[in-house]
Amino acid sequence: MSKLYDLIARVMNVSAASVTDDSGPESIESWTSFKGYVLLYELESEFKVKFTIDEAMDVKKVADIKRHLGNHGVVLND
Repeated sequence: MSKLYDLIARVMNVSAASVTDDSGPESIESWTSFKGYVLLYELESEFKVKFTIDEAMDVKKVADIKRHLGNHGVVLND
């Protein structure tokens, strides 16, 4: 499992194996708006990036997080 999936799983309190690129608030019951903010904070801390408001509002699933991290130069090794 990737560091990203592990981080998401920890924040959302689910197994890392259940996290996919299509995972998001629609598929992870514990993904509340509050946990979404916690996730953004943890992502910024872990990957040393700062998301814009537009980027934060654009996150609908894990694939969006990957895209935004990539835009900040973060290379993920899945």
